[in-house]
Formats: sequence, structure tokens, C-alpha cells
Amino acid sequence: MPGAAEPYRLGAHLAGDGIDVAVVASRADAVDLCLLDDVAEGLTERRFRLLRGAGGVWHGHVAGVRAGQHYGLRVHGPWDPAAGLFHNPAKLLLDPYARAVSGQVELVPPVYGHRVDDRLHPLPGFAADPHDSAPFVAHGVVVDDAFPAPVRRPRVPWGRTVLYEAHVRGLTMRLPGVPEHLRGTYAGLAHPATIAHLRELGVTAVELLPIHAGSPEPFLVERGLTNYWGYNTLAFFAPEPRYATLAAQAAGPAAVLTEVKGMVHLLHEAGIEVILDVVYNHTSEGGVGGPSLSLRGLDNLLYYLHDPANPGALVDVTGCGNSLDFRRTRVVQLVLDSLRYWVSEVGVDGFRFDLAVTLGRHGSRFSPDHPFLVALATDPVLAGTKLIAEPWDLGPDGWQTGAFPPPMADWNDRFRNAVRTFWLTDPAAASHGRVGHDLRDLATRLAGSADLFSHGEVPGGRGPLASINFVTAHDGFTLADLVTYDGKHNEANTEGNRDGTNDNRSWNHGVEGPVTADDGGVVGGVALEARSGLAGTSDIAAARRRSARNLLGTLLLSAGTPMLTAGDERGRTQRGNNNAYCQDNEISWMDWAPAPERDDLLATTRHLLRLRREHPVLRPERFAAGRTAHGDALADLAWYDADGRGMDAAAWYDPNTRVLQMQRSGQPVGDVDALLVLNGSLGAVEVTLPPGRPGAGRVLVWDSVWESPQAPRPAEARATLAPLSMRLYLSTR
Repeated sequence: MPGAAEPYRLGAHLAGDGIDVAVVASRADAVDLCLLDDVAEGLTERRFRLLRGAGGVWHGHVAGVRAGQHYGLRVHGPWDPAAGLFHNPAKLLLDPYARAVSGQVELVPPVYGHRVDDRLHPLPGFAADPHDSAPFVAHGVVVDDAFPAPVRRPRVPWGRTVLYEAHVRGLTMRLPGVPEHLRGTYAGLAHPATIAHLRELGVTAVELLPIHAGSPEPFLVERGLTNYWGYNTLAFFAPEPRYATLAAQAAGPAAVLTEVKGMVHLLHEAGIEVILDVVYNHTSEGGVGGPSLSLRGLDNLLYYLHDPANPGALVDVTGCGNSLDFRRTRVVQLVLDSLRYWVSEVGVDGFRFDLAVTLGRHGSRFSPDHPFLVALATDPVLAGTKLIAEPWDLGPDGWQTGAFPPPMADWNDRFRNAVRTFWLTDPAAASHGRVGHDLRDLATRLAGSADLFSHGEVPGGRGPLASINFVTAHDGFTLADLVTYDGKHNEANTEGNRDGTNDNRSWNHGVEGPVTADDGGVVGGVALEARSGLAGTSDIAAARRRSARNLLGTLLLSAGTPMLTAGDERGRTQRGNNNAYCQDNEISWMDWAPAPERDDLLATTRHLLRLRREHPVLRPERFAAGRTAHGDALADLAWYDADGRGMDAAAWYDPNTRVLQMQRSGQPVGDVDALLVLNGSLGAVEVTLPPGRPGAGRVLVWDSVWESPQAPRPAEARATLAPLSMRLYLSTR
């Protein structure tokens, strides 16, 4: 076999009269390229022995091969599990650089490199299994790399960015206006009905749960469930075929890829960016006892993090059985090549990195100067894309919120916790006579989390927009469930309600679960206002709706980059399930059925996002200094108590202080001034508004008491804030 013209170009690529192939398997004795053909007699295979090249690369050129050819790899070498070597040529392995895949992994004994019993548990001795896995695994497919240039990107600046975390399937499975054959697909996500909702809502980017091709976990298959979220990646370059239309699936992997590119193109035409949630921290091969599908059979010691004193044991900092070893050059290369591919040839606008701390680990230690993170910051192809870290994993020192370097932004769990605590946990405690927390953490989050994002090599740090503010995400309660359930209800996951977090910081407002007209405002014979202090709130449902608006308003009016979870704008419920990763059904799908309270919440979300879009004072790009700039009459940021006086030190530390006023000067950004007033107490409070700009009045533009937006109204010097409510005032200059 002749060698590849460019053996450093990994993967299978059309070249001249056939294909060039290159793969890394540094500890192998030999590697076979296997061309697969499905004929009437069954699956046939043609094998070609690749040439050993430099740096552990095996490569070759095969003439006569065209786009659409299915292929895999077989690796010959030592089988020594104690030494971490799992070469087994009976197993057909997926090329890590495959641009498309065909078929799904079927979890049967032959897909395991070692012998297993009927329940897929390793047999004693961990001997190599001789059965051929080819009929039961996903195959790589050669595709034409001559993609057209992607449409011009929206390139929405961070200051105007509003993220919308969604699942390709769940968003449109029940969306009216999307034809039945497009629901739950890439094409359905880019349908005019879906785009109309996104544009009218006011979001600027969809952050899609994983669309890399994946494979199922054995314990889910056993229970008849599926990994709906998709955090179990098999192929870092190939899109998940199941989310394509049936027509595209029938036409083949090239049509699936075309549909993905078409989705990106249509969203771009609508001015909406596409962010991919990517899982580079682990793969679907699981722990040492898992199947042999790709990296394990190619070069287990190279790709996976293992115990140096016991190379047969994997070090798991992800909770998923394995962790990629980002100390290895080839691992960094694999991930960077994948990212570049999705940007340059598919056209996506950025990435959210699942368990991103794993990607910056030197073994057990995280470093913000890790070579991979430096490469992200300096790569010319990735320049200008949005890079977002989920800044934790399960390893040592796994919580690193605020520690990632620019240009990355971080999911801010401190924001989530502080907002939930102020509006839900503390009022729930107060309704039972207990004391909650003081206002210091909440104020820090409202102002952009300078404690986390103001440090770094550049003065001022990454700035407030590096804080991805969220109250809910795919994991955990939805917005509606946060105000409806005190505890998780994950029975449908068939794990005895043991899965999912118990740290929900939620409040059911006196009754667990949905309420009926018979519940009214009475809980156990006690009037609701007596139980919770919500005087003036007629029933539990109304109290819950107000709490949801408080959470939503705080998210969208705080400094930072907001992220909405799809469906929260319409009060979507998961029936108390806070870990619906395996629920590909109505529990997870977005409910589009009309209802007055859903329409009101949607109108409120649109209103708040319009205010944020129109007023840069609500989305500062720099941290405030708390000082008055030359030529201005107001401090860039100032805090006041209920009497309109500057907050003193004692008030900040007093958990009984439950009213906070935050005023921002709009002059530095050429805007009006903004005053945000929060009442976190269980009773109505008389509030004196602080002094504003001389000669300027104020208008009330939003009150969380309003079920739906109302016309602005002139502000009075003193105002009565309803229990557990917030207001936004803008100046009239």
C-alpha cells in the first residue's frame, strides 16, 4: 500500500483517485483499514494494512474509494490489561476523526474487547474476546470535505448576547407550525416557526445540548431508557444521526451533515448564533470494563487518564468511568482539530465545554495556563468564537468558577445559588420563623461577580460579561419546578429517586406539586398569608408565578451574560424531575399548549429582554468602581436601603435586611439611569427611592407583581413594594 500524501492529516479524506487515511496508534504492532460494504449476503470487509509512520501514526492511500464508503479500523498489538493495553483486532474501531457515522452501537458481548457474561460484566481473567464486533458498532463514513464557505456569521457581541439552552429534539417535538416530519430534528430547529419564537423572545444564540454522535450506557439500556441529553460522546467530528429527518437518515450520513449545516445557515440568516455543548472530558467507552469502540482499542494509555502506578486503572474525574488525558499532545490535537472542523466547515459560532476543568488538568492539578487553554485563546480559526466553560468536574479542586483565562466565559453557579437563596430558600425559612442570609452575596452577583471575574493578566479581568448567569439549566429543576417542589421526584429514572442533586434551593410555597382550585390559598386549614406572609397574594399558584418572575427578572436585569433554559419562558415543568437526562418524552419536551399564565410569562420574558436590549445600562461591559466620574452627577453604581440611604456596613451583614436598591448611572454608556429595587421580605414594605439625577424623573417600567407587562408609569418618591417583589425604574432624562 502506498503511503498517504499528508500523513500528519489525521482521519480519512478524499485524495486524488481514492482516500488518504491516517490514525494514531502508538503502541500497536499493525493497523488495518477495513472498507465495509453491505451486500445481499451481509456485511463484507476489505482490509488494507497501513504503513507505520512517525509519531505513532499509521497511514496509507487506497485507490478507488469514493465519498459514502463505510470504514473502520482493526488494531493488532499486545493484550495486557494490567499494563493498560487493550489491542484486539476482532474489534472494529471507529476512526476518532470520522466526519460521519452510520449505525448505532448495540450493547452486546461482541462489542467488548474482553470476555463478558450475558449482563455484560467482565468474566474472571479479563481475557480478550475473539468475536467480531463489526455488525454491532457504528461505522465511519467517508465524506466530501469540499464544503461551501459558511454563511456570514451574526457575530453578536457579548454585550448583546442572550443564550438559550435547548435540546434539538425537545424544543420542537410538540411545536405547532412545525410539520410532523420535521419535529425533533435539525431541520425542525431551523423551521420558520421555531425561528419566529426565538426572534420574538429576544435571544441571540441557541446553546444546543450535545449533537456529537454518541452511544448508550449499559445501565440505561438495561432499564429500557436512553441518554436523552447526549453527554456520552462516541465521535467528536460526526453529528448525531438520530436528530436528522428520516429522509436525511435514509439518504445517508452526507445528507445528515447537510441538514446540520442547513440548520446553522438558516439560524445565521435569522441573526441567531449556534453554540454547541461539547463533551471532550470523557467518551462513551466508560470504565475499564466498558466496550471497545474507538480510543480504548487504538491507544488506551495515550488517550485516557490512568494511574501511573497502576496503568491498568483509569483515573475518573468526570464520574463517567474515564477521563481524557489532556497532558497528551495527541489528545489536545484531537480536540482542537474537532473544534476547528465545526467552526470552519460546519459554521458554528462557539462551544460550551462540559466539565471543562478536566480539559485543563495536568493529571490531578488544574491550571489556567494549561497548554490546551492557551491554544484555545490563541488559535486563529477559533478567534472570535464564544468559548464557555462549565467550570467544575469531580476531581481534586474540581470547582474553578472564575479561574479560566480569557477569552473564555464561565457558567456562574454562584449566581444561581445566590438568586435562588434570596427569592426561595430564605423566604421559605422565614415562613417557618427561621433567619436566612445577608445581602452581600446577592449584591455581588447583581453587579457582575467581580470577586470571580475581575482578576487576571489584564486590568479589570475578564469583565462582568464573562459571567454566564443562569438560574436553571438542563440539569436541575426548571423555573416552574423551582417554585413548585421542595424535593426532587425522579422516580421515572428508575433509580429509586437516588439520582439528581438534593441541593435544589427551591420552595413549593406550602404545597408539594401542582395545586388545584380546591387548594386555593389555604394549606392545612391555615390561610396562605399566615403560613408564608404573602399578604395580598390570593392563592398558592399566584405566589408561585410571582416568585418565578422574580427569578427571571433578577437573571435578565443583572450584570453578566444571561442564559435561559428552553421552556422557562412558558413555565415548562418536568413534574419535579431534576435529572431528566434519560427522559426522551413529555417530561423533557417543551410544552407549547396555550394557557393564559404561560402567555403572561412569555410576554414578561419578552418585555424584560427588550428592556435589556434597548438599554446598555442594564448590560455593563466593565465592573463599576462605585465612584462618580468627572462630569457625571451619579456614581456608576450605588447601593441603598429601604429608606433611600446608602447601605452601611451593618446592614450588609444583617440577615434581617431584606430590601436592597441598586442604582446605575447610564451616562458612561449614553443611556438613562436604572434603579432596581428588591423586596425579599414576606410583608409589604414602604420604600423611599434614592436621589436620582438632578432634574430627571423616573418611570416604573416593570414590577414583578404584574402578571403581564404594563405601560410605564411615573414613579413616586415613596412606593409600597408588595411582599417578595422587585421593580425596575428608568430615568426620564
